[in-house]
Amino acid sequence: MTALTLDAAEEIIAAAHQRAQEVGKAVSVAVVDAGGFVVAVRRPDGARPLTPDIARAKAYTAAIMQRPGKMLKKWQESQPVFFSQLSQLPGASMPIMATEGSLTIKKDGEIIGGLGIAGGTADEDQDIAEDVLKSLGYELEFAAWGVAGKPVEPTGSVEPAGSMEPAGKDA
Repeated sequence: MTALTLDAAEEIIAAAHQRAQEVGKAVSVAVVDAGGFVVAVRRPDGARPLTPDIARAKAYTAAIMQRPGKMLKKWQESQPVFFSQLSQLPGASMPIMATEGSLTIKKDGEIIGGLGIAGGTADEDQDIAEDVLKSLGYELEFAAWGVAGKPVEPTGSVEPAGSMEPAGKDA
């Protein structure tokens, strides 16, 4: 099992802050391990006070749900009561936030943590997170929820990777 080290978390955070500066944003960045436990969180000068907590919740969601927050949005929209109850479970230490800027950290096919970015727009948070993980060699492809096997391609016969609907379901 690959562990997400403090050095790796610091590398991700430094790259995210550099990318955020390039787009003129002060964002907080959180990195958690596969169990959702904080490895590192950084709030730079100029980032709003609540952004570290939002980043932590985004990272936690991506790690424990084992899918990026953006992939979980459709599922959350279709079952809001279920998602609101997830955050109420005794073992839940953070709210579940199915939103942009919440990416699962995956290396060599193994989920090793979560990344949360907060402080820009939803699209900016997402773009920064994707750019950073891709540039550092982490994987960004995930199978659709509930579909066994390799990640699906958007042109395949099953639902695109971002879908929460079962594969092959008739419209």
